Amino acid sequence: MSRNTQRKLHVMFFPYMAYGHMIPTLDMAKLFSSRGVKSTIITTPLNSKIFQKPIDLFKNLNPSLEIDMQIFDFPCVELGLPEGCENVDFFTSSNTSGRENIAFKFLSSTRFFKDQLEKLLEKTRPDCLIADMFFPWATEVAEKCHVPRLVFHGTGYFSLCANYCMKVHRPQNRVASSCEPFVIPGLPGDIEITREQIIDSESEMGKFLLDVRESEMKSTGVIVNSFYELESNYADFFKRFVAKRAWQIGPLSVTNRGFEEKAERGKKASIDEVECLKWLDSKKQDSVIYISFGSVACFKNKQLIEIAAG
Repeated sequence: MSRNTQRKLHVMFFPYMAYGHMIPTLDMAKLFSSRGVKSTIITTPLNSKIFQKPIDLFKNLNPSLEIDMQIFDFPCVELGLPEGCENVDFFTSSNTSGRENIAFKFLSSTRFFKDQLEKLLEKTRPDCLIADMFFPWATEVAEKCHVPRLVFHGTGYFSLCANYCMKVHRPQNRVASSCEPFVIPGLPGDIEITREQIIDSESEMGKFLLDVRESEMKSTGVIVNSFYELESNYADFFKRFVAKRAWQIGPLSVTNRGFEEKAERGKKASIDEVECLKWLDSKKQDSVIYISFGSVACFKNKQLIEIAAG
C-alpha cells in the first residue's frame, strides 16, 4: 500500500463541558488534524454550537484536513439538572443558588456518557481516545473496547506534581492548624502551602479526584497542555515519579495563527475590543498584569478588592 493511500489515524477527543477544557481540546484536535490525523470531538447538542463555527473556519482554511464532531445525548432534567445545563457556564455566569452542589452534581452526571461512549468506540474503533481528566470512567470503557486512552490535563505539570506529593507524603496531617504553612515534601522548589488551601481528601470532590488519579495510572498515558522550557523540573519529576508515559504538547493556544481564529476562541468578550485597547494604551509599558481564575471561580466583592489591591 502506498503512503498516499494509507488509512489516516483516527483520534477522538472528549472534553469536559467547560470553556477551560473545551477550548484547549479544540486546539488539540486542530493540531492533530494538521499532522494528518482524522480528529473527532465528542460533545453535547448545546456545546456543539460552540464548536461549530471555529471548526467550520478551520476546515475552510484547511480543506484537506479532517475534523468533525460526534454528539452525545445529555438529558439534563432526567439527570436532576436544570434544563439546558450542558456546560458549567450555565451555573457560573450567574448567581445561581447552591452552585457548589450543582457543580458536583453536574460533574457526577457525566457518567451518563459511559454507555454512549462504549457503543461509539465499538462502532468506530478509533486508534486513540483522548478524554478529559474529569472522565475517570473513560479508562475502563476504552480498555473494554481495546482502544488506548490518554488522559488530557489542561493544566501544567506543576500542580500535578504538587498533588502527587501531597497524596504520597500527606504533610497536611502534621501541622497544628489549617493556616500553618508547610513545605510540600519531595517537590522541587521548596513550595509552601497551608491545609486550608487544599481539598479535603474525605470530601466528595476529594474522593472523586482519587478516582481521577487511579484512572490515570491505569490509562495508556497522559497529555499535558504545557511545554518543557516552561517547567522542565516538574516535567522531569512527573515522568520519573507520577506517569512515565507523558507528553507535553502545549501551549495549545499557538495552534491559532490568524486573528479570526484567535478571536473565535471561547465566549464573546464582555468588553469592547477598542475600549480595551484604549485602556491598555493609556497605561505605562509592562505595567498591566492579566490574571485568569478559570470558568468556575466566583469571588465576593471583598475578595475582588483585595485582589485588585494586591
